[in-house]
Amino acid sequence: MNTTETTDPRTRVVQTADELFYARGVSTVTMDQLRDASGVSLKRLYSMFPSKEDVVVGVLERRRSIWTEGVESLIDAAPDARSKVLAVYDFLAAWFCDADFRGCVFVNTFAELGATSPRVAAVVREQKAAFQQRMAQLVTQLGGSELLAAQLAILAEGAQTTAAISGAPDAAAVARAAAETLISAEL
Repeated sequence: MNTTETTDPRTRVVQTADELFYARGVSTVTMDQLRDASGVSLKRLYSMFPSKEDVVVGVLERRRSIWTEGVESLIDAAPDARSKVLAVYDFLAAWFCDADFRGCVFVNTFAELGATSPRVAAVVREQKAAFQQRMAQLVTQLGGSELLAAQLAILAEGAQTTAAISGAPDAAAVARAAAETLISAEL
């Protein structure tokens, strides 16, 4: 999406920051660069986001929505409980094929700022906990245990990191196959 076409300045700033942070990392992007890329004056930028940390939180909230909408659309379309669990890995498989895929924005941001920004760390932890809870709900509907849910969540998280580092999108298929094995073994 071309962020300069977005009319709402706040949305434009968050979308632009998301693109810049994801491509370059949070620490390397300055507020001046964000101003230039978003077309929002520095004064307006700081009136909406008093600190860079506020921008980062806005980006993480945006990514939470994107993740949730994407995963839930595939879960909703799945015909049965087992397919709903495996839909998570299907979402990952499509995402890993994106030309600009650089891994999980939450993990990347936590790696950069988690030690110095308790607020950012909290947002990342909330997202990861929400994912684990959602996986637990899906596994419960399948008739599986809490342990299985935790194992499947770790597989998904590990696939994201592996795909980002290796540049190989097949990590989702490998994780999906492992998930199928774990599900079959338990049920």
